Amino acid sequence: MSRYSAAEIEAKWQEAWDKAGIFRAEVAQDKPKYYVLEMFPYPSGRIHMGHVRNYTMGDVVARYKSSTGHNVLHPMGWDAFGMPAENAAMASGGHPKEWTYNNIADMRGQMKPLGLSIDWSREFATCDPEYYGQQQALFLDFLDKGLVYRKNAVVNWDPVDMTVLANEQVENGRGWRSGALVERRELTQWFFKISDFSEDLLEALDGLDDWPAKVKLMQANWIGKSRGLQFSFGLVEGEEELGHDRVEVYTTRPDTLLGASFVGISADHPLAKELAAKDEKIAAFCEECRKGGTTEEAIETAEKLGYDTGLKARHPFDNAWELPVYIANFILMDYGTGAIFGCPAHDPRDYEFASKYELPIVTTFEPVEGEYPAGEAFVPLKSEKVRYVRGFAGEEVQTGEQGVDAAIDFCEANGVGRGVTKFRLRDWGLSRQRYWGCPIPVVHCADCGVVPEKKENLPIRLPDDVTFDTPGNPLDRHPTWRDCSCPTCGKPARRETDTMDTFVDSSWYYARFTSPRADVPIDMTEAAYWMNVDQYIGGIEHAILHLLYSRFFARAMHICGHLPSTAQEPFNALFTQGMVTHEIYQTKDANDRPVYHFPEDVTDGKLADGTEVEIIPSAKMSKSKKNVVDPVSIISAYGADTARWFVLSDSPPERDVEWTAAGAEAAHRHLSRVYRIAAEIDAAAPADATEDEALLREMHKAVRDVTLGIESFGFNASIARLYAFTNALGKSKAGGAAKREAALVLAQLMSPMTPHLAEEVWSLLGGEGLIADAPWPQADEAMLVEDTVTLPIQVNGKRRGEITVPRDMPKDEVEKLAMSSKAVIRTLDGAQPKKIIVVPGRIVNVVV
Repeated sequence: MSRYSAAEIEAKWQEAWDKAGIFRAEVAQDKPKYYVLEMFPYPSGRIHMGHVRNYTMGDVVARYKSSTGHNVLHPMGWDAFGMPAENAAMASGGHPKEWTYNNIADMRGQMKPLGLSIDWSREFATCDPEYYGQQQALFLDFLDKGLVYRKNAVVNWDPVDMTVLANEQVENGRGWRSGALVERRELTQWFFKISDFSEDLLEALDGLDDWPAKVKLMQANWIGKSRGLQFSFGLVEGEEELGHDRVEVYTTRPDTLLGASFVGISADHPLAKELAAKDEKIAAFCEECRKGGTTEEAIETAEKLGYDTGLKARHPFDNAWELPVYIANFILMDYGTGAIFGCPAHDPRDYEFASKYELPIVTTFEPVEGEYPAGEAFVPLKSEKVRYVRGFAGEEVQTGEQGVDAAIDFCEANGVGRGVTKFRLRDWGLSRQRYWGCPIPVVHCADCGVVPEKKENLPIRLPDDVTFDTPGNPLDRHPTWRDCSCPTCGKPARRETDTMDTFVDSSWYYARFTSPRADVPIDMTEAAYWMNVDQYIGGIEHAILHLLYSRFFARAMHICGHLPSTAQEPFNALFTQGMVTHEIYQTKDANDRPVYHFPEDVTDGKLADGTEVEIIPSAKMSKSKKNVVDPVSIISAYGADTARWFVLSDSPPERDVEWTAAGAEAAHRHLSRVYRIAAEIDAAAPADATEDEALLREMHKAVRDVTLGIESFGFNASIARLYAFTNALGKSKAGGAAKREAALVLAQLMSPMTPHLAEEVWSLLGGEGLIADAPWPQADEAMLVEDTVTLPIQVNGKRRGEITVPRDMPKDEVEKLAMSSKAVIRTLDGAQPKKIIVVPGRIVNVVV
């Protein structure tokens, strides 16, 4: 082959790898194992450059570890359940199953040309009955161990789509798809008892040394450990008879209790429900509250509304101090006790509420320095010092944390509540009222109640004969699937028609990859060998829920005998990669609305008709903004190795990388140059001792630096070193043998990034076998030591020249050589130096 042809080279070597089966993972007790895993994709139908970057990073690690003698597991699967497939079926009249499997086939076909070292024999999709049947078995085991339960819970209900919505699917109080006003309904839901593991999940973060600090902080904040005070406000007796004589409150800021101006309860609080049953106006207000969003952002931004119940609550330290009791729209039953006391002086929501309803604003502490902020709440960090003017330890300067401790101690000593440690983490609601998900394996029997399905009846398969022409869950209206016999008594019963949250599917797939064809959830022998995942790679957007749920699942699987105790933290190391970005090209229509254009439609900032476009730089690739680059077309034009090289080379992997056509072309030119240099090596060219040694020294430095770069996820630094080594090889006048040796090592060092070109160069120069099977080159320490060193010479702190000397030259000889330098002589101009300082191997300082 006279020139670099990516299409020919890449097809040839992918066929060779497949034929040799070199990426197939098998247990090998004589080898150290290494399990590398990227977060598996949702089968949307097209891969994007973010996929290319993510999976190329994992591939670099997998190939490098294989070449360093590790037995590597590098699998791939599909996170295949979820609403997008159902929405596509509703829109097209098709079936979610057909849509999903067609997309999987398309994406697999797009990924394979990348030459990833994946063991495709372990591939599965979470919508495969073989997978979700084992997930059902896990559910039954969790149920048996008390790790899953059923209770009533308030949920977001879309009355048009007739389904529960996650908080993220509620936009401005409306369903994200239907646009209907969302209602907050109380439904019976299934929950995982993740809250029982709050302390363990929090404490174990300290041991995850190879996780990003920001991810551990995000998880810690989500778990949300806090110490506060739990106490009650007694209700003032009135004419109305109530089933409540007090309101229980939990607060993390008991130091503000002496600034209380009202008591607030959730619209779903038992007291609010009791009042609503007797008062239509209260009932209407509570119903209106249930239409609001439940995310923290939605609550913060929504107008704060309240309803004065007419009830009064006694302050625990003064019976004459009566506080009005309001039902408020910014209090959720899910947090604390569903009731608060409002201290407007030190909480922005309380301040907004008190200002609206003209309630007192009572200060409990002030800034140590400066003035109290006018027209807003004063909310310092708990670690900041403030001056308490209505504190529990007298008027003194304390941090907020000290103030909280003093308040708890004082209240406990006076019989007002008790100090309590609580967690923000709530149990994980897994019920979803939709078809395309894993069926929950229980039945409802009039005589026996909720009955687990027998394991021998698993999997409980989804029926294929469903339609989506009617809103709601098709399983609810499928009598031949829904109606069944009770596994306990045999009488008529009904299947659970809720399916599982798709986070369940992705919370244990890493373990299933160790034994994907087992007839139990996990083959313990395989899991004992392959677990844990040594390197996990994925986006920062999954830093909280996916990782937290996976950590819980690993613990639950261990309790149920499905994972060894060593696998309770499933991911030893975590890397969160940056995004791939691209410029956005935009014009405006007649109504001044933005019109977006694909990169291929823009040349030199203009459209084909000459219209200039507005360029918005470095934006996340988005189909809606059309600033996407199709990897398939890039591979077709330049080859997979070019795409791989570019996404690794332009910036550190944890940062965003901007895709540019110029960058892709430059990467392709460089790979063409590597091929040309290798092809032009004349093995018979005579040796040159000096040139040979210089090239081989450069080679060993490259081995050292590239190795360090890969091991530290500094892929861009490794590639920068490979550019330099390629330049040295291209300019070298060394003999043929030295050049061949250097080119073979260059191919090895490039093989994790550009495996196809590396194989071609290896073969071209007569390397033995496949480069994918070759051991990683080792740097010779002796060749890393330079015989000479170049020392800068400074005169009175200013650089005036440099000298090259033997590394072991004595100091007095270095002094003589420096003082005889023409640059120093010219600078001194006859003056005598006061001092000459030689720092061996570093610098010469002359003081005049």
